[in-house]
Amino acid sequence: MKAAVITFPGSNCDRDLQDAFVKAGAEVVKVWHKETALPAGIDVIGIPGGFSFGDYLRCGAIASRSPIGQAVADFARRGGYVLGVCNGFQVLAEMGLLPGALMRNAGLKFISKPVALRVETADSLYTEGYAAGQEIVIPIAHADGNYQIDAEGLARLRGEDRVAFRYVNNPNGATDDIAGVLSDNRRVLGMMPHPERVVEPAQGGTDGAALFRALTGVMAAA
Repeated sequence: MKAAVITFPGSNCDRDLQDAFVKAGAEVVKVWHKETALPAGIDVIGIPGGFSFGDYLRCGAIASRSPIGQAVADFARRGGYVLGVCNGFQVLAEMGLLPGALMRNAGLKFISKPVALRVETADSLYTEGYAAGQEIVIPIAHADGNYQIDAEGLARLRGEDRVAFRYVNNPNGATDDIAGVLSDNRRVLGMMPHPERVVEPAQGGTDGAALFRALTGVMAAA
């Protein structure tokens, strides 16, 4: 199983994401944002957290239009798996690969702490390692994690079982307590919390490991 981790100027969680994939058994290739094509044989793309291009304009907006952006979008639209974490979620929303937008936290402050999440669906490759309704603890670190979507879009997410994670105690004002959403084909996941930061005991928890194990294990078996 081969993963590509995209790095933009200002990405600061790319090594963490790479390590999480490696610990789950994946081969990882780092891809710089100025590349125009993905390496051959990629099974999944990871877009890490950080502050791509300094978070100027809307967070993730400039990164979404980097040279590699078209290749990522094409990969996703062909049915490829793409995981966007924190700033990566913002990038995927700006690309139009996920609905909604990420706004400034309701309290207008940067928040960095472990938070409790509820797994809302086990019906995706990303979440099948959990049970629906299971509570896990994953850290957040963001100033613009307030997920917003209109009523029609929210009804569609609910009706199609595409809310992957919800906050147990909403830290940022996100609509319907949403912490992560799936694309309509369930192959693109964007989430604000950082599962790559809790994949081994030395990090203080392992609740993120199941996501990476399920992702790489199923793909390796296939």
